[in-house]
Amino acid sequence: MSVVAAYIYRDGVRDRPIDITSPTPPDCGPNEFAWIGLVSPGDEELQALARCFRLHPLAVEDALKAHQLPKLDVYGDQLFIVARTAEYRDGAICYGETHMFVGRGHIITVRHGSARAHVELRNELEAAPQLLKHGVDYVVHALFDFIVDGYLPIVEAIEEEVLEMERRTLDAFLSRDDTTRLFVLRRELMKFGRTLGQMHALCSKLENLDLPGIDPETRPYFRDVLDHVERVLASVDSLRDVIRQVFDVSSLLEQQRQGAITRKLAAWAAILAVPTAVAGIYGMNFEHMPELEWRFGYGAVWLLIIAVCVTLYVNFKRRKWL
Repeated sequence: MSVVAAYIYRDGVRDRPIDITSPTPPDCGPNEFAWIGLVSPGDEELQALARCFRLHPLAVEDALKAHQLPKLDVYGDQLFIVARTAEYRDGAICYGETHMFVGRGHIITVRHGSARAHVELRNELEAAPQLLKHGVDYVVHALFDFIVDGYLPIVEAIEEEVLEMERRTLDAFLSRDDTTRLFVLRRELMKFGRTLGQMHALCSKLENLDLPGIDPETRPYFRDVLDHVERVLASVDSLRDVIRQVFDVSSLLEQQRQGAITRKLAAWAAILAVPTAVAGIYGMNFEHMPELEWRFGYGAVWLLIIAVCVTLYVNFKRRKWL
């Protein structure tokens, strides 16, 4: 059974359960509303609710397919809302969906692919009946707030991973695995940013449009959710900038290290070129070479080689080439 909870709430307090097999909608008074929560329902269960609450067939079809972008559809006096959930699992951002059928006196939530159950949220709302008594529009706000709050741990986890790579970059070259991981994170953040942009547009509609089932007095609550989405968006943009900076810093440090190695090799090559040149001159086997008959010629050549090599070494050391 995919039904997690189905209750009537009176003045913000849970009053009685709902029989979802009934062909007629529950009888709700002026201070009552129905909240039904489902997880990956089958066709028969959702069709039964559709007949009971007169849900639009297109909305029911979308809820069954469960591959929807964040959106808001108006069907007469009912709303069909799709919100994207997200969580960070095994180094990747995994997405799910929460569909909401919102009408006057009822809200039906259908959850797909999300590990975060609404049980905790329902318990928190039931503990604050003075807020829950506002009705289904406040439940919609609470659901959006719950979903958006789930975005923050994703940003924090990726931020910690990227900053750790940034610290390692200052000590050594980025490995191939690190570079691949940064590309994967950048791609994940690009996709996450698109999802956040769609959620931002959805929250903006809930705040600004005159919609059935949404009391104008609850619009400031959706403004608060919109602010949360904007903060997460800003954090994602900052993270993408940090990833680009890690690439740039890594490339710059690698160039500097390669330059230092090149300078060291060039310095040692210049020093070794002195004995090589001298040995080459005296290895040409000319017949008339006065130094060969000089008694101190061998020692003088060695002193010359050592003096030139030491002079070059001191100069290169002073210039920090060695």
